[in-house]
Amino acid sequence: MPFNSIFSWLMKKRIHQIDLFRKYPDEVQEELFHRNIEAGRATRFGKEMGFEHIEEYKDFNEKVPLMDYESLKHWVDFAMKGEDDVLWPGETKWFAKSSGTTSDKSKFIPVTKDSLEACHYKGGKDLLGLYYAQHPGTKLWNGKHLIISGSSQCNEQHLSSSSYIGDLSAIIVNNLPWWAELKRRPSKEIALMSEWEEKIECIAQSTIKEDIHIIAGVPSWTMVILNRILEITGKQTIKEVWPNLELFMHGGVSFEPYRKEFDRIIGNPYMNYVESYNASEGFFGIQDTQDGDLLLMLDYGIFYEFIPMDKYKGVNSEVVIPLNEVKLGVNYAMVITTNGGLWRYIIGDTIMFTELKPKRFKVTGRTKSYINVFGEELIVENAEKAMSVACERAGAQVHEYTAGPIFMEGQQSGGHEWLIEFAEAPKDFDYFVEVLDNTLKSLNSDYEAKRYKDMALAFPKVHQLTKGSFNTWLKQKGKLGGQHKVPRLMNDRRVLEEVMEAIQMKVVP
Repeated sequence: MPFNSIFSWLMKKRIHQIDLFRKYPDEVQEELFHRNIEAGRATRFGKEMGFEHIEEYKDFNEKVPLMDYESLKHWVDFAMKGEDDVLWPGETKWFAKSSGTTSDKSKFIPVTKDSLEACHYKGGKDLLGLYYAQHPGTKLWNGKHLIISGSSQCNEQHLSSSSYIGDLSAIIVNNLPWWAELKRRPSKEIALMSEWEEKIECIAQSTIKEDIHIIAGVPSWTMVILNRILEITGKQTIKEVWPNLELFMHGGVSFEPYRKEFDRIIGNPYMNYVESYNASEGFFGIQDTQDGDLLLMLDYGIFYEFIPMDKYKGVNSEVVIPLNEVKLGVNYAMVITTNGGLWRYIIGDTIMFTELKPKRFKVTGRTKSYINVFGEELIVENAEKAMSVACERAGAQVHEYTAGPIFMEGQQSGGHEWLIEFAEAPKDFDYFVEVLDNTLKSLNSDYEAKRYKDMALAFPKVHQLTKGSFNTWLKQKGKLGGQHKVPRLMNDRRVLEEVMEAIQMKVVP
């Protein structure tokens, strides 16, 4: 079957629809808002919130409170027990388990049939379609697609035998249409394994002889698998193993700290990397140009609102604006109302718009992933950029890292403590740290001011960890693999001290 020709033909129509919300984002969002409210009127949530009296955004803003998982949880529990029409019309069968590493409590995000088909699957098709639009001669469907997914399990403990929990990627794999399943590798049995060390070995062994054209996954775990494949085959680059590999679709974390190592290990100067922003709560953005930022996808059943971070107070935030009021260069917490049954839900991610026509943005971090103990307002975007510059100048490659505060004691200045695991260590570690610090100063005037003469912030304390240190910590927490991520910046020392304890490193007070 000529998949490449058929897919290219279908995408021409879809590109016209994407162009529509590129040109008319406000009108598309308004229409979607009314569709979601109409659907919500039939639900238990909508009836209790008075949806019958909501006619426009102003009513919605006044009647429906901002939600986080704690305020949503009891509604989710009803749905997990098999009750219909709770948050979205009909039965909700799937629940995406939270990938967060900062809490021991799991979150279960509802995934409805509508959100699976009109959001997550639609996003996957658009990701490939936009790539085809930029590379019209590509032959991705001639080969296999390596999809690195999480695990899934039956939700027996919540009384409904027909519902399932697992990583979002596993829910997607479990329900793929036949045309996508035909090309996907590895087998479903391997893809859904829960033991990650065994799973990595099985993925590597089972795909070595396949003709892989696409890889999709989180950069860190993809790198582990690619390195294992090179160990098994004795090859120097992945191009020698999979000569037709041309696309890596990545997301979940910033790709910048990994780019240099991917270029080296793949060994193909024509390799393409495309970023997407797909979370358990929804599919939000796709890199629609070669070197541009993410395009906010506006027709996936998601209505967007935003809270300026300088006004952010969680669910008690008083300043919330719709998409048509956002401005360039402002750090926003994102609020979503979705066809998965999330209503005015604060997902915990922060973004900044870099274009308004069309709406393009970059992910800047998390509402709780920052360091601001001393007024330095250090966000993940600053850290990622500084880490990238330090790696480039010092000839290093970072695998994972986290950072937190060193609190003031007596007359002693405060500071930041960093734990860094390198894929390729710098030849001059002190120079690496110096560049990291100076780059942070150049990127963040608040950080620079607090670093003045070491008065509020001392020179950063940076530790080089042995390879596998963060995996040791994740494994101890039962969060090895899947979509679990290492928190980059924390406003307290909890993660720092957990990692140090896990690898038996002396904790520095």
